[in-house]
Amino acid sequence: MTKPAEPVKFSQPESFEAALAELESIVLEMEAGQMTLEMSLLAHKRGTELIQYCQVTLQDAQQQVRLLEADALRNFSPSGVDDR
Repeated sequence: MTKPAEPVKFSQPESFEAALAELESIVLEMEAGQMTLEMSLLAHKRGTELIQYCQVTLQDAQQQVRLLEADALRNFSPSGVDDR
């Protein structure tokens, strides 16, 4: 009987750009068709984690932009004096 595989722990990407580059690399490797089934499954799992990381990072950035835009619009006055 085979023993169950231990879960693989992947490291957190250093940045959004690093995660995107790693994801692109995984896609290229998988498209080449030279991976074993086990390696393909690991690559898929890592790719899924990277996608989630990128989505959260983008959502955070979008929220920051919304906040900055809301603050800029509220504080903007063409005459330099806030009429409110």
